[in-house]
Amino acid sequence: MSDQTIYENLTQLGSKSELPATPEDATLERVQNPKADMRYLVRFTAPEFTSLCPITGAPDFAHLMIDYVPDQWLVESKSLKLFLGSFRNHGAFHEDCTLSIAKRLMDEIKPLWLRIGGYWYPRGGIPIDVFYQSGEPPKDVWIPEQGVPSYRGRG
Repeated sequence: MSDQTIYENLTQLGSKSELPATPEDATLERVQNPKADMRYLVRFTAPEFTSLCPITGAPDFAHLMIDYVPDQWLVESKSLKLFLGSFRNHGAFHEDCTLSIAKRLMDEIKPLWLRIGGYWYPRGGIPIDVFYQSGEPPKDVWIPEQGVPSYRGRG
């Protein structure tokens, strides 16, 4: 498999791409996994994720950790960055944002395993952390802890 073959359908990488207006408008691009015969973990860290409260319109902030064990597809990182950025003007509760990201990744790249940790900063004085995991983690893959501490405030 040549690099040209697996990368030729990418439309966002290497070109100017506008931030999508909504997560639904965002295109998540994928490339064929050139090492599909190996089991390994891919981690994306988004420490400055933002969305909006659907009621007040106030900004919400989170540190997202996305881990997945690919099967036949990899998510292209620029398209993931644009997808995550599209939540900047999207109103939804923390749970909905976190789980919508997990569902979209599951649908698009069909990984062998996926987990997402949404470590949200306090809203109304209460931090909300949201976690999703697609099933039991593969036993033959090293899966490090996410290492994001729970919010402790000044405590």
